[in-house]
Amino acid sequence: MDYSHFYLEKAGYGQAQAISNLVNLTYRGEAGWTKETQIIQGDRTNRQEIEIALSKPNAHFLVVNQPQALAACIYVAKEQAHAYIGFFSVHPSLQGKGLGKHVLKQAETFAQRNMGVQKFVMFVVSQRPELIAFYERRGYSRTGRIEAYPLSLGIGVPKVAGLTIEYLEKII
Repeated sequence: MDYSHFYLEKAGYGQAQAISNLVNLTYRGEAGWTKETQIIQGDRTNRQEIEIALSKPNAHFLVVNQPQALAACIYVAKEQAHAYIGFFSVHPSLQGKGLGKHVLKQAETFAQRNMGVQKFVMFVVSQRPELIAFYERRGYSRTGRIEAYPLSLGIGVPKVAGLTIEYLEKII
């Protein structure tokens, strides 16, 4: 599918609830390959967390606006000499068609041009091999840094014991 007409735009503060809804639908909904409902319960985020992220200097939420709802979102924040990528979400009805690849590449290009970074860092749930494989196909590598699932961040409660997060990075 051709997604060249799907443009990433900087999200406005007023889109915080829509972004929160998309992230929760993507990771904690019942459809799409990115759902984590089998291993994590509870919301992935909330409007307040998105508003805080939107207000940070050197950070941007990029969205693909569609008439009915957001098609995708991704957060890029400059931290020292790298960009952190998070909240990456594609609406479940649009998953598996190439939009995620397009959005990730556009976000990386945005960060290179506007933040002057050559390195990208993210973390994913270690027990999501299909998600890790998606990023590996896009040039991300496993760093070996694995931590306990961050209950303190309020991003859901594990349904399975021993849940961890793993850091990935990409150097361009």
